[in-house]
Amino acid sequence: MGLPLKKVSEYPVIMDVSVEGQTLAATMSDGREISIPIAWFPRLMNATPKQRTHLEISPGGYGIHWPEIDEDISIKAFIEGLQG
Repeated sequence: MGLPLKKVSEYPVIMDVSVEGQTLAATMSDGREISIPIAWFPRLMNATPKQRTHLEISPGGYGIHWPEIDEDISIKAFIEGLQG
């Protein structure tokens, strides 16, 4: 039996995001810096570098949105390693 899933509100929030080459890096409210590969998300992988950097952190801090490519990534992708 696996670990119980957490509710999104139990996670730290995303404070900052950067796109560095083929990596998406997020700074969390608890001080952690977590990176995940862009290759996990096909729309993000196929986006131009300019489109990748045009992002918005959700108002609650639990996700990231790319309006030009209609991609959304949840905090769970960083904490639990969930691929898109």
